[in-house]
Amino acid sequence: MNSVTERFKTSVNTKRFTKLLVAALCFAPTLHAQNSFLDSKDAYLAQPRPTDTPQIFAPGLLTEPGTFAMDRVAFSLDGKEFYYVQNDAWYTLKNAKMKVFKFDGHKWVGPAVLNEHHYGQAFSVDGKTLYFMGHNSKQVWMSLRTNDGWTAPAVFLEEPFVMYDLMPTQSGTFYLAVESDAEDKKYGLTYSFSTLTLAGAASTVKSLRRPINEPGSNGDFYVAPDESYMIVSAKVTKTYESELYISFRKFDSTWTEPVSLGPKINDGLAHRWGQYVSPDGKYLFYARGTSEKDCAIYWVRFDDLLKSLRPKQLKAPAGSNSPM
Repeated sequence: MNSVTERFKTSVNTKRFTKLLVAALCFAPTLHAQNSFLDSKDAYLAQPRPTDTPQIFAPGLLTEPGTFAMDRVAFSLDGKEFYYVQNDAWYTLKNAKMKVFKFDGHKWVGPAVLNEHHYGQAFSVDGKTLYFMGHNSKQVWMSLRTNDGWTAPAVFLEEPFVMYDLMPTQSGTFYLAVESDAEDKKYGLTYSFSTLTLAGAASTVKSLRRPINEPGSNGDFYVAPDESYMIVSAKVTKTYESELYISFRKFDSTWTEPVSLGPKINDGLAHRWGQYVSPDGKYLFYARGTSEKDCAIYWVRFDDLLKSLRPKQLKAPAGSNSPM
């Protein structure tokens, strides 16, 4: 862990953090339930809502000539800020830009460049911290929300191994994908979906093991804030095409065998990654492309699909914000 990370962590009063975490757990569902903006015509960049058939999100608004939108998107908890990544290539961040649209009370304003050479943004549970990845895949970065906007990016976490797609949850546990440990490598895994726990300057990474991890690369995912389900990029080919599958956490904290999100989402050979579910739980967003030329952000109605795929023996935890 580097000194910036240590200073950040040690500056947090433990008792205050605990109180804030409990408050987040208690009030997060209420916050979403009372938020009427996400139900308004202005929400989601005022775009027509999708059905159960995926469609490109905000065509023409997220790109410039020679560029495309890719990877994970993120909405603020109130739905009035939208963050995404614009790039001109899949495998380099040389010209990547993290951009933001903001609703000013009357209209959406933007896009404005927030950061360059970063991607994979994810909000903390309280919406006051933004985590993201950068050109060094052994680091996770963060910015803190202030009255004047976001602080300059600073390293939040640094490890001696590659990390992808860090996401926080209501329990305080982080999820991410990392280089597989010796146990997973026995079964042909190269990267594994894992959990990260922090205690002072110490960090502990633990693989979720099988069946949610399959032989090969397990790198792209979305985890629900209450950890009740994960949407993973599965069946990854040697050239990184994949399909979107879902796994549910069981009462013993193990995970169910992932199942496909269906033929409308997995509609042929394509790259699918950057999965993200909107704060109200209604829509699934993801990046899709057969090449860089047709790469775009797609969205689809998700809450009914989630209900249909959740095993009958599993119910959402009491007080959960996950749709049932």
